[in-house]
Amino acid sequence: MRATFSNLLVQMGKKDSNILLITGDHGYSLFDDFRRECPRQYINAGIAEQNMVGISAGLARAGFRPIVYGLSSFIPIRVLEQIKIDVAYDSLPIIFIGDGAGFVYSHLGTSHQSTEDISCTRAIPNLSVYSPCDRFELLHCFNRAYEEKTSVYIRLGKADLGDIHQPTKEFEAGKLIKVRSSKKSEFSLIATGSMVKSAIDVADKLKIEIDVWSVPFIKPIDYETLKDICYNSRAIVVLEEHSKYGGLGSLVSEIASSTSPVQILQIAVNDRFSEKCGTYEYLLKEHQLDFESIHKKISSFLVNFK
Repeated sequence: MRATFSNLLVQMGKKDSNILLITGDHGYSLFDDFRRECPRQYINAGIAEQNMVGISAGLARAGFRPIVYGLSSFIPIRVLEQIKIDVAYDSLPIIFIGDGAGFVYSHLGTSHQSTEDISCTRAIPNLSVYSPCDRFELLHCFNRAYEEKTSVYIRLGKADLGDIHQPTKEFEAGKLIKVRSSKKSEFSLIATGSMVKSAIDVADKLKIEIDVWSVPFIKPIDYETLKDICYNSRAIVVLEEHSKYGGLGSLVSEIASSTSPVQILQIAVNDRFSEKCGTYEYLLKEHQLDFESIHKKISSFLVNFK
């Protein structure tokens, strides 16, 4: 997914000279191709994320199309006020990229782990929130963000989990995407970002008919499809590598409460910080988001509906 992101930047930068990539002194090679192909469109703002957003707001007012990149613990969390006042208040056409959402930067501790970014950005008016699960959804989200010309936050989670979709898959703008269909299901698994792969893996092992949905567009949400899922399901499981407060699970519950009574199991990060540093796989296990924990929770939940 990171390679797709890098290629997208180059393609769009060469097509539109008003696109400017603004980063905060990231030393890895992700932007080498962009700097080589579009050297006058790259701005290293240094380790000054709040100033970075202010710069992007001024450039957007001057007719440029800024893309602001940082780790999700800094973009958007550290700069939330600047996004709210400098950008979203006037709905400026700026794309914010928050990389490494969730527990991706596991060894760097809580300061670099972002499990609250969806809840924070969802509450800001005029700010869309996208959460792609693979390179194909990323392409879809990025193109939509560019075409919409509004303020957008794109959340990038674990990048090397493989493809969910086929290259020939066609997406409908702004819609939920069914990634696993059953013949006649009364149960639904809804996931976003890195947890879509886990949702499919668990669904394949469960001995029941169950549909799996990917949600690349958190805000604005595909209300009608989600309402239909709530109405037609006896039970729903929501998976996300994010806090249980204010994320996708909360969003599904909000819609369900106003449309139809349905039982919902929310599998997310509980109200706690990581106790230890370690690998990404270790932290998923610590927070009970690994395959075994997820499978056990869902099996225990769905046994009540037999």
